[in-house]
Amino acid sequence: MTIFQLMLMGFLIVCAVSVSFSKNLLNSILIYMSYSLVMSILWVCLESPDLAITEAAVGAGVTSILFFATLKKIHAIQIEKEVKDKEEAEREEQSHE
Repeated sequence: MTIFQLMLMGFLIVCAVSVSFSKNLLNSILIYMSYSLVMSILWVCLESPDLAITEAAVGAGVTSILFFATLKKIHAIQIEKEVKDKEEAEREEQSHE
């Protein structure tokens, strides 16, 4: 195993752990996308291009798009934005007092 492959595997572990601790759904999807892309690079390094193409297309592509569409449909992205706006408004009110 090369150092590059070991670094990629370490990044996979970091992604897997960080997605479980992420409280923002949008960040979780982005971490999942990066996980899939790194996994597809690892498949190329392991000389399995058919799996790499499948991982990139399905893992980073189709699944992520479905996750984004689901968040948009249930208004989860919009809700998180409203929560942040409320928090910022509260901070501004506290700073003016």
